Amino acid sequence: MVHIYLDAMGGDNAPQCTVDGAIEALRADADLKVTLGGPKDEIEKLLVNCDDVRSRLDVDDCPEIITNHDAPVMAIRQKKQSAQVKGMLLVREGGADGFVSAGSTGATLAGGMFRLGRIDGVERPALAPLLPNGKGFFCLIDCGANVDCLPAYLPQFGIMGSAYLKAVRGVDNPRVGLVNIGAESEKGNAMVKAAYPLMEKAPFNFIGNVEGRDITADVADVVVCDGFSGNLILKFMEGVAGTLLGMIKKEIKADFRSTLGGLMAKPAFRRVKKAMDYTEVGGAPLLGVKGVVVKAHGSSNAHAIACAIRQAVIMVRKNLVESIEKEISKQLKDQET
Repeated sequence: MVHIYLDAMGGDNAPQCTVDGAIEALRADADLKVTLGGPKDEIEKLLVNCDDVRSRLDVDDCPEIITNHDAPVMAIRQKKQSAQVKGMLLVREGGADGFVSAGSTGATLAGGMFRLGRIDGVERPALAPLLPNGKGFFCLIDCGANVDCLPAYLPQFGIMGSAYLKAVRGVDNPRVGLVNIGAESEKGNAMVKAAYPLMEKAPFNFIGNVEGRDITADVADVVVCDGFSGNLILKFMEGVAGTLLGMIKKEIKADFRSTLGGLMAKPAFRRVKKAMDYTEVGGAPLLGVKGVVVKAHGSSNAHAIACAIRQAVIMVRKNLVESIEKEISKQLKDQET
């Protein structure tokens, strides 16, 4: 049975949606156990109408709550009775298999770094969400964990992203691309130009530079960049998706003919909306730490929380951490020879 620790107070809609999401995940997977971390009295009040899964649902009393206003590193060091700290420590000690939170991104990153620790050889852990590209999903790494990067970090991001897609998504030989302002190897800033030859030598299927307009064109399965650029890409895509859906909805209601056509095309619009919906993916895994960690979107609803839990379960069952350890070890041995 897979045991996932969920930060019940993390996210804009906590704790109601986190509790509901945990219940949804438990009902979908009979071989799953979830521990909810948060103020016990507050959490237990929400555990109604869940007798069918209650035996697989525990509550860990965490009276301290880390908010987005807290300094992440300081909060992880001081708020030892918070779900982020207690959950990470439980994963480190083997009491839980994975950790999920929709709360403070900074605290999740700090907890992963200082409570779980990095995989041997990993310079910097990275956040790696799956984003739609029209034909499926691509992995964007890093999307905000490392705003300032050294060139040596980027090939490791490629290794971790490639291992993630192999283990979790079943992609045999992921195409790895480097975000740049041009396709030529001599293009870009100093960091990207220095990273390019390192990417060529790395143990993955490197396909070269990927320009911004090609990121969603299914040219690469893993898109590598520094956390500053990745966060801009992620939020720009979210904004464009919301704007387009809003424009389509407005124009469909503009006149009778458009409304009639919209009704006929409603199933197609529904499929497009689902393909662009982050809640179906769950969250961004924090790759490079010694344990399974998934950072869900701060505005996650119950279904998104359930999907994030499911994502963590798959990562556990596919032994993702061990896969990344193996690939990083291979890179280090290649560098020695």
